[in-house]
Amino acid sequence: MSDVVVLGSGFAGLWAALGAARRIDELGAAEVNITVISSQPYHDIRVRNYEADLTPCRIPLRDLLDPTGVAHVTAEVTAINPLSKSVTTSSGTYDYDRLVVALGSQVVRPDIPGLKEFGFDVDTYDAAHHLQSHLEDLVRGPHTPAASTVIVVGAGLTGIETASELPDRLAALFPDTTPRVVLVDRNAHVGSDMGPSARPVIEAALTANRVETRLGVGIIALAEDSVTLSTGEKLAASTVVWCAGMRANPLTADLGVERDGLGRVVVDDHLRVIGVPDVFAAGDVAAATMDDQHSSVMSCQHGRPMGRFAGYNVVSHLVGAPMLTLRIPWYVTVLDLGPAGAVYTEGWGRQVVATGAEAKATKRTINRSRIYPPLSAKRADLLAAAAPAVQTRPTPHG
Repeated sequence: MSDVVVLGSGFAGLWAALGAARRIDELGAAEVNITVISSQPYHDIRVRNYEADLTPCRIPLRDLLDPTGVAHVTAEVTAINPLSKSVTTSSGTYDYDRLVVALGSQVVRPDIPGLKEFGFDVDTYDAAHHLQSHLEDLVRGPHTPAASTVIVVGAGLTGIETASELPDRLAALFPDTTPRVVLVDRNAHVGSDMGPSARPVIEAALTANRVETRLGVGIIALAEDSVTLSTGEKLAASTVVWCAGMRANPLTADLGVERDGLGRVVVDDHLRVIGVPDVFAAGDVAAATMDDQHSSVMSCQHGRPMGRFAGYNVVSHLVGAPMLTLRIPWYVTVLDLGPAGAVYTEGWGRQVVATGAEAKATKRTINRSRIYPPLSAKRADLLAAAAPAVQTRPTPHG
């Protein structure tokens, strides 16, 4: 028997496992076992963590992997040894013949006084729930200006989506006060990665959503009920949500190859880690070429197809069958702007194509349907969805 081990059960890890199961089925390679190792027994719809209701965002892996014969181990991965072809975890060591690293990314928390003690984030399902529980705890105390104020740090996509949702959430929790949401970023503009075309749309939406901004400044200290900015301004706030900066899982360093500025390893057109035999990578830990000019971004838009192709190719590589080249000829961004709708852009230059309710319909389709695996728990449905194909781009009409 040969063992394919997949590290991670996020967008890339899940689809790598299902893609591998599909390829085994196609080839009749019954001598190949697949095992997923992840810290949680769930597949989390991580990109929805900014939303208030996370009920539909956690799917048991047993419903996704068991029907396809993929084994799952719930454990924390602590080391990867490509020389011995083994993975060390909190529950033991696992050997592999082929490995897919899909451990994702994590928010970077700098060493700012008070951030560890008083900062929150929406990086994971558990962290998002922790934030909501904290807000509900504040409701049970004095309804001070600090209690009903949230500072969101980082005006990138996650920060904008989080800040846009919070005013209405706070208004429901603190109906007797005037809630305050302040978005802070060291950049001079919000949504700096979205480009000049989308910026006016985002700025108008933040204003409509009652979100204040502090731009060109940073956070230098947090206390239980206040935040100090680099300008010296002190804001009364009992909640700080950190959304500034993402990096690939640091275990990519164990592979012993050069990494990019985001901590990602470079992969070839088949998702093999360059310089590491028998190891593939997908999702946020991998820098893959998308269209001969642009590298992949940390998003489910790229992580899901990277996972499917990695799963197909890792089994093909193991048994000596042909592998497939991944190319994605389109790129879109759909940014949720809360009650103000959304903004839909196309191309790497992020040209605005739709805004408001029209773009919001597309975002809802993506968040609630397009990025989900089949929920029928049926083997045929899961394997069909794992085909190594790139979806057509979402339309700006939903």
